[in-house]
Amino acid sequence: MAKIEVNNIYKIFGTNPEDVLQMVKDGATKEEVLEETGHTVGLDNVSISIEEGETFVCMGLSGSGKSTLIRHINRLIDPTSGDVKVDGISVMELTDNELIEFRKHKMSMVFQRFGLFPHKTVIQNVAYGLEIQGKELQERNKIAMTQIEAVGLNGFEDQYPSQLSGGMQQRVGLARALATNPGILLMDEAFSALDPLIRSDMQKQLLELQSELKKTIVFITHDLDESLKIGDHIGILNAGKLVQVGRPEEIILNPADEYVKAFVKDVNRAKVLRARTVMISPEKFNGKNVSISSSLKVHEDVYVEEFLPQVLQDRSVIIVVDKQGNTKGYITEKELAKSLSKSGQEDGHQKYT
Repeated sequence: MAKIEVNNIYKIFGTNPEDVLQMVKDGATKEEVLEETGHTVGLDNVSISIEEGETFVCMGLSGSGKSTLIRHINRLIDPTSGDVKVDGISVMELTDNELIEFRKHKMSMVFQRFGLFPHKTVIQNVAYGLEIQGKELQERNKIAMTQIEAVGLNGFEDQYPSQLSGGMQQRVGLARALATNPGILLMDEAFSALDPLIRSDMQKQLLELQSELKKTIVFITHDLDESLKIGDHIGILNAGKLVQVGRPEEIILNPADEYVKAFVKDVNRAKVLRARTVMISPEKFNGKNVSISSSLKVHEDVYVEEFLPQVLQDRSVIIVVDKQGNTKGYITEKELAKSLSKSGQEDGHQKYT
């Protein structure tokens, strides 16, 4: 069972959304609905499934519906039609009191504009969710300090938000979201307001934290490079419709339509592709009598060995092995060069070293 299931969500903004719903279901575009009824289509039959512990990135241009989508998960917005389930429980069926408890304990949200209390210190901001949960001062300060140290703000716990840089304020927001130890972390354009260098640092820190914490993260962004960097899966929205969902390399290699192609056309594929993307199953070749010429590191936990086997007509290939030396497959020089060709790289091998 998936951690989060979004099932056939429609969201129409206006005075009589239920009256317009059938028009949308019959295939009317967002522009047609606005022109004929004055209503705005936020989401048009969106369904996604997010597994526990993965980072799912939802991206699209402004007005595509990505922020509307994430706010359905914690029910800040109710759908016109459809359902959202978390751990198999319908969020739409929760009573007011159940919804309050659900938001207190199940998930946290990190906002684009930080959302910090200006009159509270860093430690008070970070501990706020714990205070709402009813934890004692000593306990919540202890937990808050752990998260403050985790995001690299040790020594700033008694400062106020106005005394911090934008990047530091966003770290406080992230620490606050993590302090309640939620299973789900919702991040709505969390790094978009930051300068490029600070933004890159925050992305790196999020990846490091996620490698340890294994939270289920739903991350909203309009930046393709950011989505490719942090996402396990990416969902791309256009005018309220989900046009493609896939792993980063799948999005790059097989864009679903012209809208997605426009997004990925300038991406350097060498930064996205992994050995597994172009790897051929090891059962399809015989590696006997192979002369190994070098060993190369491909990714954090993937190494390859380059050789010239007789069985493949003397063409260069790369064996892909894991840390334990187990053969996972192989990559031909031709396929590797082909997969990277659109990024303008002639020497494909070096991009995997």
